[in-house]
Amino acid sequence: MHPILRYTALILALLALLTSCARNPVTGRKEIQWVSTAQEVSTGEQAYVPTRQSQGGDYIVDPTLTDYVQAVGRKLAQVSDRPDLPYEFTVLNNSVPNAWALPGGKIAVNRGLLVELKNEAELAAVLGHEIVHAAARHGAKSMERGLMLSLGVATLGAALGDRDGGSPLVGLGAAGAQLIDVKYGRDSELEADRYGMAYMSRAGYDPTAAIELQETFVRLASNTRSNWIQGLFASHPPSEQRVAANRRTVVQLGTTGTRNSEIYAARMERLKRTQPAYAKLDEGYAALRNRNAAQALALADEAIRIEPDEAMFYELRAEALVALGRSDEALTNFDTAIQHNKNQFQPYLQRGLLRQKQNAPGARADLERSVSLLPNAPAYYALGEEALARGERTTAKQYFSEAAQSGSNAGKRATNQLVRLDIVDNPGKYISVKIGRNAENQLLVAMKNDAPVALQNITIAVAVFDLEGNIRRQDSIKLPGLAPLAEATQTAEVGSFISDQELRQVRIRVFSAELAE
Repeated sequence: MHPILRYTALILALLALLTSCARNPVTGRKEIQWVSTAQEVSTGEQAYVPTRQSQGGDYIVDPTLTDYVQAVGRKLAQVSDRPDLPYEFTVLNNSVPNAWALPGGKIAVNRGLLVELKNEAELAAVLGHEIVHAAARHGAKSMERGLMLSLGVATLGAALGDRDGGSPLVGLGAAGAQLIDVKYGRDSELEADRYGMAYMSRAGYDPTAAIELQETFVRLASNTRSNWIQGLFASHPPSEQRVAANRRTVVQLGTTGTRNSEIYAARMERLKRTQPAYAKLDEGYAALRNRNAAQALALADEAIRIEPDEAMFYELRAEALVALGRSDEALTNFDTAIQHNKNQFQPYLQRGLLRQKQNAPGARADLERSVSLLPNAPAYYALGEEALARGERTTAKQYFSEAAQSGSNAGKRATNQLVRLDIVDNPGKYISVKIGRNAENQLLVAMKNDAPVALQNITIAVAVFDLEGNIRRQDSIKLPGLAPLAEATQTAEVGSFISDQELRQVRIRVFSAELAE
């Protein structure tokens, strides 16, 4: 057997001893479970708040709507195969038609999906489906597949002698986004449909609503409506196969049960009545992306006239005013947005950035509040700049390090700043050096830039010691610059001949390097 395969097999065998073969709580099938119930619950609880923040935050204009969704969700959870999970249900302030579940029973449905449903039974079909994803450990299985993939990479790296294994995690918000963006396989979707309909029936709902809902989804998918494609259909692709399977399930369950169409319509009245305002919100942000701030401002004003209690509309107005150069008015609108919703990261971030630009008081507090709600690269980068301006280099490096985990523009800028600050203290951290000899037995020094940015003015000290530890010969190598991940080789002037003994006594130190301008 190949050494790598033998090493992998050994690791897998050891892991098998640490895991257990258990029955799936929904299907009853035997399966190996690496993620325990406690880990499921902990993952969901930790990721729930930042994931909601990153998806628009909770819809708070009409709290009775969330109460209603929670009541329907709890009714279904009580008759599920895992009623002991700490289920939570919320409505997100997001126009994209979508719903998702985190491991451990943390479930969200977007207002953009609620306005598309016709009755409470269809809502029960959506929530029941998501409850099955949690109860049947579909999210936990995604975590386990991720662990297996990480194991394979780590095992291969260890077998090849690579000891520089880094964590792929970049924060709870990103971890939650990865979990809810999972595209479930066909079997998982069919499973969630089938058992979700059983939960509907047990809770007293007409399961035929799940057939009609899936038929609607198939029709919408054929029309390729972009908001559906980027929302529910991205992770829950509809199909005629699912429609047919739902019909077979109804034959088994029967067609009795309630739909509660009138109750649903009454609970959705405010959301449906104000839906045009949210359409204008989406149009306004599209106008901002197209650099039409005046149009965005007009759309924000129209939205506010329809629904004056929505914080997002004032935030859009503020961002349009920033683009128009009317900063003082923008600050006032950010203030109003925060008054309407004190628990959403985005207006704090935008107000903090604007205050920082104006050297106005309160910027630091706003940015800190933003990252407390959702760790984000722009706020961390701005906080790093604030700390740098105060002369707090260590604090600045900590903030830049947090921001650098992101692949965004702010993350890239933070990486540059982090290297700029850190390279003064730790130049050897960014330049790796190896030594050898050329054909004439002269000392060769191979240098590589391990930083993700270009470096310049690199100085490397080379010394040959005797057996007593005294320097016999020394030299310094200077390079004008090295591109990211680039390599260079140079002969060190420490004598025309280097013996095997002397080669073992060579010591290298990266003396200095700078971030290229």
